[in-house]
Amino acid sequence: MTGREQSFGVYIHWPFCLSKCPYCDFNSHVRREPIDETRFSRAFAAEIAATAARVPGRTVSSIFFGGGTPSLMQPSSLGTVLDAIGRHWTIAPDVEVTLEANPTSVEAGRFRGYRTAGVNRVSLGVQALDDRALAELGRMHTAREALDAVALAATVFDRYSFDLIYARPGQTTEHWARELKRALDHAGEHLSLYQLTIEPDTPFAALHAAGKLKTPDEDTARALYDTTQEICAAHGLPAYEISNHARPGGECRHNLVYWRGHEYAGIGPGAHGRLDIEGRRHATATEKRPEAWLTQVERQGHGIVSDDLLTREEMSDEFLLMGLRLAEGIDIARYTEIAGRPLDPGRIAALHDHGLVETTPAGRLRVTLPGFPILDAVVADLAA
Repeated sequence: MTGREQSFGVYIHWPFCLSKCPYCDFNSHVRREPIDETRFSRAFAAEIAATAARVPGRTVSSIFFGGGTPSLMQPSSLGTVLDAIGRHWTIAPDVEVTLEANPTSVEAGRFRGYRTAGVNRVSLGVQALDDRALAELGRMHTAREALDAVALAATVFDRYSFDLIYARPGQTTEHWARELKRALDHAGEHLSLYQLTIEPDTPFAALHAAGKLKTPDEDTARALYDTTQEICAAHGLPAYEISNHARPGGECRHNLVYWRGHEYAGIGPGAHGRLDIEGRRHATATEKRPEAWLTQVERQGHGIVSDDLLTREEMSDEFLLMGLRLAEGIDIARYTEIAGRPLDPGRIAALHDHGLVETTPAGRLRVTLPGFPILDAVVADLAA
């Protein structure tokens, strides 16, 4: 799994949700009044046109509708955005078009419309297969509704995935093992499994600070992680990234664009991009507030609020941080090309002696299974 060197992704951010989950720090917003999808669709199309003018001639290998809850969009609105992408860039014959969706019955009923519009992969935010845990996580569906949506997705889309959150308050390895095995009975080629993290400025952060929300201690969290790796590997879905598991060939190609350090356009409120223009990498970000973004796009054709040229050091640090999340690791020669200097062989040797990294005959550096739980420390050591 070495990847396509010319991959180019397009990320579309739909920022609206029916409710805000207490653990979520994403750029998502709840609106009591109906969203003017026609205006937003036109604005997405305008920002796509402006971005394509800066990076013409690209072939789009993946498109990802994230959020927020993009499955709240009408299929016709999504089709308008896909048509705009096709007008301004070439679409690869095997393009991956992913839609994030919540597994409520109303949204699941739209699946066939999304498929007709061009979506060929869906990622469902299941989060738990335990009704009590779902209520604590602020989810608006039951475990039964989630599994029904997964079953429907399997009949409509060529490819599907769903997410679960573990290391939840009070969760034991035994309970998680049973839940994970149940999930694997319904999984296709891909599963995303995230440890619960307490993000600043969320309701969960306030509860945690007040001692009203107790997450598993470090030893329990590590045991939950190890259990996850063992069970998924035994079911043929090993980790290809620290939180993502897939059968060979079932990886999310859009996320691989990020992790392999390729180009992608960020479209919509609060979206980030990485664009190569005249030999320099630009890091772009758009206005986060949806209505402010909409007004800015309608006024000037795009919602970009920052457009920074990355230094070689910033690019190489990002390449390490993202690439070492993957089981395949990074191409050492590519790091040298990006950074203008090689990685410190002494630091590699020390980490190797501790069993945290390994090098392959093909010239790749990758983190070992024991190294993944302390990935941030490994990256920091290599980047120093």
